[in-house]
Order: sequence, then C-alpha cells, then structure tokens
Amino acid sequence: MAEQVDYSILDQPEVLSFIFFPRKDVTEAPANASDYLIPVDNDVSISCRFYVHSQRAPSTIYFHGNGEVVSDYDHIAPIYTQLGINLFVADYRGYGASQGRPTFSNMISDAPAIFKAFVDILNENHYSNDILVMGRSLGSASAIEIAHRYQKQLKGLIIESGFASVINLLLHLGLPTESLGLKDAEFPNLAKMRTITIPTLIIHGEYDSLIPATEGKALFKNAASSNKNLVIIPDAEHTDIMLVGMERYFKAIKQFILV
Repeated sequence: MAEQVDYSILDQPEVLSFIFFPRKDVTEAPANASDYLIPVDNDVSISCRFYVHSQRAPSTIYFHGNGEVVSDYDHIAPIYTQLGINLFVADYRGYGASQGRPTFSNMISDAPAIFKAFVDILNENHYSNDILVMGRSLGSASAIEIAHRYQKQLKGLIIESGFASVINLLLHLGLPTESLGLKDAEFPNLAKMRTITIPTLIIHGEYDSLIPATEGKALFKNAASSNKNLVIIPDAEHTDIMLVGMERYFKAIKQFILV
C-alpha cells in the first residue's frame, strides 16, 4: 500500500485560488457515452463520462485540466474512440455536476475511489482489462497518484502538460512559496515518478507558458520506467497543444496504447 502523504499545506486559500477554477456544468451525455456519479465522501459524488468504442478496446481513465469539465470532451473523445480507445473522463469536486469544494487533498484522495469505481464498471460490463491512466495539466497529479498506487493494474501512464513540482509551478505563476511554508521542490509529482515502472508517455507543448516544458522533461527524466517516451509538440502552447500538434499528439497516443 502506498504511503499516505499530507497535502494539507496545499489547501491554503492562497494556493487553492491559483490551483482551482471550478466550473459547474450539467449536460446530457452524447449517444456513445454514459454518465456516472461516483461517491467519494458523505454527500459528495464526482461526475464522470464514459465514451465507448467497444468492450474489447483498451480503456483510459482521464483526469482533465483546470477550468475544464467532462462535457468539454464531447468533441475530443470521438478522436479516441475512432482510434479504438474507450475514454472515461473524471471531474473534480465542484466541477461539472460534482458536489463539494475542491482542495488539493481531496483531489488526491478522491482519485483512488474514482479509479476503483471505474475498474468495477469495466468488470461488471465485461470490458477488456487493458487499462491506462492519463492526466492533463492539473490532472497530472491525480493520474500520477493512480499510477503510483495501482501500477500492477495498469498498462501505462500518459501525462500531458503535467507539472513535476508544485513549488516551481506556483513560483512561475507569481505566488511566493516561502511565506506559505512550501519547501520540497519534488512535491508532489516528481518523487512519485521515481516509483512508477509501467510504460510512460509524456507529452508537452514546446512553448507552454503556464507549465513550462522543463516540467514535462523533469517528469520524463525521473520516470522509473524502462519504456518511456517524451513528445514535445513544436510551437504549441498550454491551451492549444491538441490543435497545433493534433497529428503528432494522437499518433503518439495511438502508438503508445495500441501498438
């Protein structure tokens, strides 16, 4: 069992205002998708949407970026399903149709509950046990937590536009970390990457001004997997990485998951 880590230092109001921008959204799932509300705490459930290609296809549990909600993937998920990949997108507390208020601590503690429920959904409906986890931006922390805890159940880990060090990220965004007591430059993602030995794919935009490409490179360098790949999308920023580098982006994902 993975060691419990105290994330409460990141739950200070000054930090949370930099990390989370929750957005409520309640929409009906498109024809090829189903919605789930996954209980994570008393009177708190997380909204998730499962876009399906087939029962035999590999399935990826996906933790999205800040300011996004699951319905934003109604137009992106078809690319995954056309490639032959099932995509299960999870919100955070306070996002989409989810209850509660987001903190860093509950984002991390909710991830295992969401993952376990996802595995149950797959098993109950006789899906393939080829499972991957992917995280974009903020979602890199949830995805790395899942890979750190459950890598024996996973085929691989994909991180897109992820961060290695929350201190480096907050400093980059202009928040003075010393006054908040944040000191560990490897916290929370970098140290965990050294424990993850499953195949790993890191994708990052060359000119990402929100989470610099140096963060993605640090994640790649410290990944313990002997099967790892780093894809830098030329000329891409944080928000346009899929648009600018769509062909290269999805080619890398297809090769990683399906080959």
